[in-house]
Amino acid sequence: MENERLTIKSWAEEDRPREKLVLKGKTALSEAELIAILIGSGNKKQTAVELSQHILNQCSNDLANLARLSLKDLQKFKGIGEAKAITIVAALEIGRRRKESEPAKKAKIVSSGAAFDLLRGDLMDLNHEEFWLILLKQNNEVIKKEMLSRGGVSGTVVDAKIIFKRALEETASGIILAHNHPSGNLKPSKEDIHLTKRLKDAGRTLDITVLDHLIITNRGFFSFADESML
Repeated sequence: MENERLTIKSWAEEDRPREKLVLKGKTALSEAELIAILIGSGNKKQTAVELSQHILNQCSNDLANLARLSLKDLQKFKGIGEAKAITIVAALEIGRRRKESEPAKKAKIVSSGAAFDLLRGDLMDLNHEEFWLILLKQNNEVIKKEMLSRGGVSGTVVDAKIIFKRALEETASGIILAHNHPSGNLKPSKEDIHLTKRLKDAGRTLDITVLDHLIITNRGFFSFADESML
């Protein structure tokens, strides 16, 4: 009959919610279409999408209002049984938890002191030497910090290939080097000075800037950048 309502199965494939998600991606779907995928089917008078549109309309098209509905509230809509109501509630709860778990805005390193503050908890009070790396974006926002090597009381081995491999993997624009001196001596050794120069030269070739090298002890820190030794 000419006035017979079309079911979702009779829609063009690119307009069906599931197929549309596959063909065009999740951002192409409306909120009603996303909910329709959750509930799977509608009722005798409405497709899943139409039922989802009706539910959203009753919530002023606000997902926050929809999230406030209880299982019993959702089951008042014809075609929404307990299982579908549970699915909607669970999906909205996952969304809420994801928002809560989003990482806080990452710190920016604007000074040697900021870099020291980021690493002091990792490198102070150690009785052995460790070498750490801070990876930075072009705007000096921290991508991550990580330990590269652990040694003994008097030193640790640092592999330049590993340093720049990690920087390239994270698409870092700049790096800050850091290691501790368990002895408490803040003065850089000849090896520290040579290593810093070698890494700075290597970074220049790869367009990765070595911004600083910190020596950290329980008494404070030494910055190659602050001392104009870079």
